[in-house]
Amino acid sequence: MQLQLDNNKKELKSHGTYAFPVNVSYEQLSRYERKSFLWHWHKEIELTILLQGEMQYQVNDTIYHLQAGEGLFCNSNRLHTGSSCHDSDCIYISTTFHPRFLYGYEDSVIQNKYLNTITKHPGLHSLAFSPDIPWQKEVLDELSAIWMLSKQPSATYEMELQWRLTHIWMFLWNHLSHQTSSSGNSESKHTDRLKNILMYIQEHYAEKITLADIAATANICQSECCRFFKKHMNESLFDYLLSFRIEKSLPLLVDQQLSITEISNLCGFSSSSYYTKVFREHMGCTPTAYQAGHFV
Repeated sequence: MQLQLDNNKKELKSHGTYAFPVNVSYEQLSRYERKSFLWHWHKEIELTILLQGEMQYQVNDTIYHLQAGEGLFCNSNRLHTGSSCHDSDCIYISTTFHPRFLYGYEDSVIQNKYLNTITKHPGLHSLAFSPDIPWQKEVLDELSAIWMLSKQPSATYEMELQWRLTHIWMFLWNHLSHQTSSSGNSESKHTDRLKNILMYIQEHYAEKITLADIAATANICQSECCRFFKKHMNESLFDYLLSFRIEKSLPLLVDQQLSITEISNLCGFSSSSYYTKVFREHMGCTPTAYQAGHFV
């Protein structure tokens, strides 16, 4: 499987309902193609705790190497992605919730004083939780309790979940809200620029794309575009484009309604032979072998 995104890289998955905007989910990286989930963002705040394995988790241009027992806070509207380490699996619990689950109604004191100071702070995009730091261990304990609660909901499940998330937010506010970041505005600008590049690739991956095209959508020169992308994505622009095209070809292979040549053309490759070469480099097998492995 893979995440469903719109053209702006916003995740389309529902994180709870309007009346109860929270989702607690058991996740495994092996459920995703290539053991990684695509770059995306959403309005909801995301809290993660690893149960088994390791994960490389990236938020904007910050990369975290998380291990079992550790966790992460990913702020609202921040670009993030995750992938396995050493091709191993990773099991983790993801708790996502809309900020209004804590502040109640628009322009409340809780929203303005406690939520907005973090969610709207351009320099506060994420934070890793370590069990070696006392207050962060308490956050991790709360996330574990939330997972156990979701498996066996009590009669007061909704209120207890809100209470535990509020408790976590109190820790975050006490330790993060007074931080200042002189690079905050530039970080916000960088995030917008990165979203524009990713959105352009998603919309035009099936076409012939030039570096000049991508640089133009980011309003920077070609050399700066390459440097910027490499810095913030930890891979070259060309490698990301190829990887994204391979990713888009996987469901077409599984569907088995099109030929390899047709799939390569639909995903932006100049020829089926080049597609096969790149596919082998990324997936460790040919498109035909991958297709055969998914035949039922």
